[in-house]
Amino acid sequence: MFTGLIEELGNVRSRVRRGAFQQLEIAAERVLDGLQVGDSVNIDGVCQTAVAIGESSFAVETVAETLARTTLGTLGIGQAVNLERALRADQRLGGHLVLGHVDGIARIRQRTEREGEHRFEIEPPPTLARYIAGKGSVALDGISLTVAEISGDAFTIAVIPHTFDNTTLSHRRAGDSVNLEVDVIARYVERLLGEQPQLSFEDLRDMGY
Repeated sequence: MFTGLIEELGNVRSRVRRGAFQQLEIAAERVLDGLQVGDSVNIDGVCQTAVAIGESSFAVETVAETLARTTLGTLGIGQAVNLERALRADQRLGGHLVLGHVDGIARIRQRTEREGEHRFEIEPPPTLARYIAGKGSVALDGISLTVAEISGDAFTIAVIPHTFDNTTLSHRRAGDSVNLEVDVIARYVERLLGEQPQLSFEDLRDMGY
């Protein structure tokens, strides 16, 4: 589990396809501290397992299913990626609960800047739009972000300069693809409502929603 607060930007050192697998080597510094083989690392929003660790890099192997559902199979050599180590039990949850299980690939429709605030209009896959709510949380390429507004089939996020400067958002342009993970709470609420379609507002309130 992760928080969506990016620890550092790594860089793709190599990308090799081996049958149904892909092996990525990522150059990094901060996330290597305490990292061991078998530990989870969030790479651009995708939970991956470290299979090898060097002095200045680590490697992961990605299966075909993940390659089909995320952007990891399109990364180029030298490309920057967002990195976050798995959350420890004694850490503060500063972002929101991010599982690293990408729900789909979204597209940046527009990027604008005004008085230091960067706004991105995001077009999610149609099947995921119902999970996105105004002022709710989403993870884009592993970054915990708040939905500023929803308009039609797209939603907008407003990014402060610190987040913009310290994540891959500064590299993103209109037309780029990003990994999208919706808030897991929305998934559970949908499951509950699906199993109990007659729930009223009072029922949900009594259940703590």
